[in-house]
Amino acid sequence: MKYYSLNNNSKDVSFLNAVKNGLASDRGLYFPKKIPLLSKDLIKNIKSFSNHEIAFKAIEPYVGKDIPNERLKRIIEETLSFDFPIIPITNSISSLELFHGPTLAFKDVGARFMARCLAYANEIKETKKLTILVATSGDTGGAVADGFYDVDGINVVILYPKGKVSPIQEKQLTTFGKNITALEIDGTFDDCQDMVKSAFIDSEIKEKISLTSANSINIARWLAQMFYFFIAFKERPNPDKKLAISVPSGNFGNLCAGLMAKQMGLPIDHFIASTNINNTVPNYLETGIYSAKKSQTTLSNAMDVGDPSNFIRIQEIFNNDLFKTKKSISGSYFNDSETIKGIKEVFKKNKYITDPHGAIGYLGLKSFLNLTGEDFSGIFLGTAHPIKFAETVESTLKIKMDIPERLKSILELNKKSIQIENYNQLKLFLLDR
Repeated sequence: MKYYSLNNNSKDVSFLNAVKNGLASDRGLYFPKKIPLLSKDLIKNIKSFSNHEIAFKAIEPYVGKDIPNERLKRIIEETLSFDFPIIPITNSISSLELFHGPTLAFKDVGARFMARCLAYANEIKETKKLTILVATSGDTGGAVADGFYDVDGINVVILYPKGKVSPIQEKQLTTFGKNITALEIDGTFDDCQDMVKSAFIDSEIKEKISLTSANSINIARWLAQMFYFFIAFKERPNPDKKLAISVPSGNFGNLCAGLMAKQMGLPIDHFIASTNINNTVPNYLETGIYSAKKSQTTLSNAMDVGDPSNFIRIQEIFNNDLFKTKKSISGSYFNDSETIKGIKEVFKKNKYITDPHGAIGYLGLKSFLNLTGEDFSGIFLGTAHPIKFAETVESTLKIKMDIPERLKSILELNKKSIQIENYNQLKLFLLDR
């Protein structure tokens, strides 16, 4: 498998080279030269395969010969080392919980998969020390920090917007030390992301430092997220009905991965791009005009993205055909007041506790099902453990949640971050290191 730049102005590369590069030299996102088709036997008999077997069949065509099959199987086993339960909320709505990994967020899967792919790449070819430069709107930072902590030959630099991540999220990305450094930016996630993209095309930095990214712009982070959708299809509660999946969406890597699985032949009938007032994509689906905007701060901070990087990949999947896009995706967006109501409504159903992102996923799915009738059953993705948004959830539901054991030790650690204000300061920091 080869990967080309969506800016169409750089050379095609192999899987591992695309992972190491992060972005193409022309600042474009990588995309596979072809989307392989799954065997009909896998879909027909999916219940007879383990999650590890399904994940291998899904990702192997994208990896090709870059990683031997036995090593790739081991990487998958280490990546999918925790549960992904589906919890019924109503007769037609369920939650797929993706937050049972080490940092209690869906991004653990992509971060762990990418870390192990890069570890293999370093084993087979010694290179100068690699620096992973990543922007986070919340959970990516903690997942990347955990996935790459103390990995030989790799430094991690995380940019996050000051005051715009939850206290637990901030602890998870600022307390590791060693090869992990957190940079606190007085701005938005989009500002952080712009700095990262600028560093990737800065000739002076590229000459002295080997950079890659661990955002969902990186193919290893992005494509590994397909695994969720195979699990959702395999374990869906109402297999006799059409399946709709609602994806809480920020940078749109997760939704894009689901669409890739659909293009490969996984029979998911419809996706809902559920987001907050940062509604660039729902507006596009309604008007046909893509108009990026400055992100606004909300309770669902991981979705505070005004110009989602991965949407260009979604456009590539559908060849920029709006009609085809709208056949597979609809968009919904909700403000903070509606999000609070969603948290309360889900709790009222069966005492199920969801975080603000999950609540938006629920609301988007509910809205879609109300329009389509009884032919569909749906799953929304639970992307973060509600404890990560304890202040919002506890005050909304008038409850007190237990803190998971894996978080208690982190909360006792001291925050370590460096404040920077602009790209020049980021550049000086990177070059000084």
